Amino acid sequence: MTGLPSPPGPGFTGVVDPTRDAPPQDVTEPAGVNWGVGVTPGAELVPVRRPSAEPDDDGGVRTGDVDGWGRSERVRALARRLYDPVYRRYFRVEWEGLEHIPREGGALLVANHGGAIPSDAPVIMHGIETELARPVYGLADNLFRSVPVVGTLWSRAGGVPAHPDNAFRLLHDEQQLVLVFPEGTKGTGKLVGERYQLRRFGRGGFVEIAMRAGVPIVPIAVVGNEEAMPILAKSSRLAKLLNVPYVPLTANMFLFGPLGGLIMPLPAKFKLRVLPPVHFDVATNQDRYNHSVVLDQSAAIRTKIQDALFDMLRARRSVWSG
Repeated sequence: MTGLPSPPGPGFTGVVDPTRDAPPQDVTEPAGVNWGVGVTPGAELVPVRRPSAEPDDDGGVRTGDVDGWGRSERVRALARRLYDPVYRRYFRVEWEGLEHIPREGGALLVANHGGAIPSDAPVIMHGIETELARPVYGLADNLFRSVPVVGTLWSRAGGVPAHPDNAFRLLHDEQQLVLVFPEGTKGTGKLVGERYQLRRFGRGGFVEIAMRAGVPIVPIAVVGNEEAMPILAKSSRLAKLLNVPYVPLTANMFLFGPLGGLIMPLPAKFKLRVLPPVHFDVATNQDRYNHSVVLDQSAAIRTKIQDALFDMLRARRSVWSG
């Protein structure tokens, strides 16, 4: 039988524990007090200070430093500090036409791609962020995200898996600058004798995304990326075995070794020309767009970049000095 404890019998001299067998009491926690684990009944409660939600006085970064895409402005700032000597002293980057990149609103940046491990993406992102103080999100193959540690660092530095939905959200909903290379791995996998000969720009998906998002496309011609890590030969057998687009033999490997040759680029002079934006007079956010129009616009943008590359190469005196 349960209930209150029976009263002590005659002559009882012990101490009654009123909590033994007693029903639980409704105890309300005082405001601002953490009870802790295993508190002894009747013991004095010591308030525990809750962590402050405000940033530290020393300017510490709050939890919100990482955005919904995994980009961290703190990591991006660190990357800019580390990469700046490479950008300014090693590649000696020069820009032409930066005024064509909008200071506000979304825009899709489209550039040619080259080099076994391409240096064009970090050069473009670093240059725009330092010169115009606008963040740039780079769309790339999901292969990077699947590599442990590398995938996380890639996301923190502004990399986003290349998917139409991701591009639309960044361009339309968030009005960001987004960088894409329509040639993909067909561009970076070119042999040294094929450099600056642009491959087909896919099926024009980047044009359709820009139309749907209602943003302009800004073409960018890049010279120097092909010579920074030129491919002398490729092993299709190893590529199939490793399930990667290509396994290159680069000129860099003869100077820096097998591994260093895939990390250390050659000091080619980088020059970039930003072309006037391409606007589309179509309704935004449509399910489908005329496929022939999309392909025509894609081909026209490719031709603009190809013509600019030929013009820049004719004016170039040296791979290393420009």
